[in-house]
Amino acid sequence: MSTSVVLPALGESVTEGTVTRWLKQVGDTVQADEGLLEISTDKVDTEIPSPVSGVIEEILVAEDETVEVGALLARIGDGSAAAPAADAPAAAAPEAEAAPAEAAPAQEAAPAPAAEPAPAAEAAPAGDATDIVLPELGESVTEGTVTRWLKQVGDSIEVDEALLEISTDKVDTEIPSPVAGVLQEIVAGEDETVAVGAVLARVGSGAAPAAAPAAEAPAAAPAPAAEAPAAPAPAPAAPAPAAAPAPAAAPAPAASAPAPAAPAAAAPAAGDSDNLYVTPLVRRLASQQGVDLASVTGTGVGGRIRKEDVLKAAESAASAPAAAAAPAAPAPLEVSPLRGTTQPMSRLRKVLAERAVASMQQTAQLTTVVEIDVTALAEYRDSVKGSFLEKTGDKLSFLPFFALAAAEALQAFPIVNSTVDGDKIVYPATENLSIAVDTERGLLTPVLRDAASKNIAEIAHEIADLAARTRDNKLKPDELAGGTFTLTNTGSRGALFDTPVVFLPQSAILGTGTVVKRPGLVKVGGSDAIAIRSYVYFALSYDHRIIDGADAARFLGAVKARLESAQFAAQLGA
Repeated sequence: MSTSVVLPALGESVTEGTVTRWLKQVGDTVQADEGLLEISTDKVDTEIPSPVSGVIEEILVAEDETVEVGALLARIGDGSAAAPAADAPAAAAPEAEAAPAEAAPAQEAAPAPAAEPAPAAEAAPAGDATDIVLPELGESVTEGTVTRWLKQVGDSIEVDEALLEISTDKVDTEIPSPVAGVLQEIVAGEDETVAVGAVLARVGSGAAPAAAPAAEAPAAAPAPAAEAPAAPAPAPAAPAPAAAPAPAAAPAPAASAPAPAAPAAAAPAAGDSDNLYVTPLVRRLASQQGVDLASVTGTGVGGRIRKEDVLKAAESAASAPAAAAAPAAPAPLEVSPLRGTTQPMSRLRKVLAERAVASMQQTAQLTTVVEIDVTALAEYRDSVKGSFLEKTGDKLSFLPFFALAAAEALQAFPIVNSTVDGDKIVYPATENLSIAVDTERGLLTPVLRDAASKNIAEIAHEIADLAARTRDNKLKPDELAGGTFTLTNTGSRGALFDTPVVFLPQSAILGTGTVVKRPGLVKVGGSDAIAIRSYVYFALSYDHRIIDGADAARFLGAVKARLESAQFAAQLGA
């Protein structure tokens, strides 16, 4: 019996999604919660996991196809539909051996056309397949685009194994397979946009590794017995079942044919990153951690390299003797391979570009900058960060203090937290901070909700968690929606300040620069003196249609006073 995979609800106002990439193909084995495909909507690019384990029997939505929420994406079965195609050749092989002398002449003409029905049998069974559908990807996400299929028809897949990559206007992500089995059909092709709920592929169950070769094997079994020239054709695909004719006297060429097939099957298990599929997320993590995938031994299905394998390799490298750190000369910058090329924008980049231009055209943006002396805050942070790490497991940076100070100031000056609705000003009841996170796909802003009600420990933990899951494409679509004010830490890359762009419907964004030490004028015993102080620039960009310069100055003044007082002991939470 097959399970239908449909495009689930992806959030409020999301009605459709586009299949950007199938991670699994028809015939692949998938495990429950394994990525099946990637979906792109106007809110998020994300993976659709398989709801069950099994084999993909049919893919109903091709990549780049757009389907509505609830639409059938694929079917996943238990593999019984694909199994007969694999077993029939195996049964035929012994029969061919039983009477090699007499049967060979009679079957000489029959095996040749017999090669044709096999592929048909491979795609036909869909009754027990599980449909893989585009799931919900978050609020207002209605569609997604299939950017790349990670699995092809006939591939075996495990539960939670990535099937394809999906792109939406919020995130590019992998879709895991919900079932184990064999990918039997890809319905949505690459670059096809489909709606939420649309069928992307079908997964059925069965002996996944043999599903694809077996389809070609029927001609291989009788053909060696019939005539030697027919043996080379099926030889590359002939797996273990074809090894049985080895002792037979007549099919001598067939005995040597399986030999090259064996190493081909073993190649993926060798752990070579060139032969083994590695998900984009794992490759990105390896790049960030400086891990050479060729040196990593995978512990996943079939020796596949998982995220945990990369992290373990990074830990081992970090714990190794730091003798190599001796050279002080900086490494030369690596020349980018993008020089001299033309690349298409990703869906996420195009959406960001459109929204940035629209915001600049529809708002009157202005930026106000203040300098804040955070010397006392830096001293307080240094005094508690050790115990903070022990108690919470999170590192204590300046950002949680900045976020809390901004949230408290928004409560006092809600105009900075407001939005424009026609000729009305809407004042939200909570301060939901959109935290800008830099990713390889572009800038994303997961939301820290009701920030003013949280303490430093809670804010630090949530920011770290949101940032990590954003970079790993594990963010839930709803976590990108509902922000009322944005906080962007431009100082994380050493910038003193910038003039950030406000994105509608928000009316303001606060950029925090890097904290630097430099000489400053202070009062010592009633006299002026020069001392080394810690300073940071805060730049507030805002919509001048509703926020005046005086409003911005009052808001920044409140933030400045809060941070310079450094009275956070009661709000530390650790």
